Amino acid sequence: MSRERFVVHLPVAADDLVAAQGLARAITRALGFLSDVDRGGTTLSREDAQSVRHWVYCDRPLTPGRRCTRPADHPDDCARPTGDGGGRTPPGTGQPAGSSSGGGR
Repeated sequence: MSRERFVVHLPVAADDLVAAQGLARAITRALGFLSDVDRGGTTLSREDAQSVRHWVYCDRPLTPGRRCTRPADHPDDCARPTGDGGGRTPPGTGQPAGSSSGGGR
């Protein structure tokens, strides 16, 4: 029997979208020991526009079982790892409903 997936909404304060993405990356790194957390599927939104989500990680599929761990919308090759700790292979598509931008998904 497969387990259900849920989204945890955690409000945070940041100066702008870039700062919020950095904070989201720090949170996902801190939770990296939890195997049930899909770090690569991390998105964020402004509190007053929650239907407009922004990807935190690129998470593009690479070789079988691997995904790009670089920040969303990075300018160069996905193959160059950053050690940022994002994209673990998510079950299913790993793409949250209503997503609107980021990393070529």
